[in-house]
Amino acid sequence: MSRHAVELAEQASQREAAALYKTGSAVCEALCGNAAGAARSALAALDLSRDRETQYGAAFALALTGDSARAQALANDLERRFGTDTSVRFAYLPEIRALIALDRRSPSAALELLEKARPYEMGKPRSSIHGYFGALYPIYVRGLAYLAALRGAEAAVEFQKILDHPGIVGSDPIGALAPLQLGRSLALAGENRRAKIAYQNFLARWKDADPNIPMLLQAKTEYSRLN
Repeated sequence: MSRHAVELAEQASQREAAALYKTGSAVCEALCGNAAGAARSALAALDLSRDRETQYGAAFALALTGDSARAQALANDLERRFGTDTSVRFAYLPEIRALIALDRRSPSAALELLEKARPYEMGKPRSSIHGYFGALYPIYVRGLAYLAALRGAEAAVEFQKILDHPGIVGSDPIGALAPLQLGRSLALAGENRRAKIAYQNFLARWKDADPNIPMLLQAKTEYSRLN
């Protein structure tokens, strides 16, 4: 391989690494409720690379913030380009499309879409290995769908799975958010005592975080309303 070819390969590798970093930031911002920041990071990542994991993460972040049109377009392109890939078929696309269904207020459709992911959802997709996001996301999104359907007890089961598998979650942001979602689920199910404990666990983990994070502000308000 010529020196020029090597330099081009290195530049491409650096761009993909930078894109994955920005994608991870977009996903984190989206999970924490910062829609504007998530959109900026997602679009910046896509400007750097359109590789499979970057496009998936950007679509996930955009879908989570309610930008269903762009998320759907990215999902359709993923299916066209990587339709036979296991991660794409059984994790990435079901998650994105389930979030789009939730944005359209159809939790039942979201739950149906996620059934395809069940046999694979405990694994570590490529995105979690290279970009540190995506582990157990079908479970997290299923929990959100149960919450949207007002099925608190079933939602609690899903979020507890995340807390029970820290080795798979690693540094993924859903690990830090699962206690909050568990608290919401238990409160919905009428289990206020357990809900308080879950909220307290979440707030303890986030005690040194920026106090203006939307998700944190919302959690404090919800906790104060528990009987």
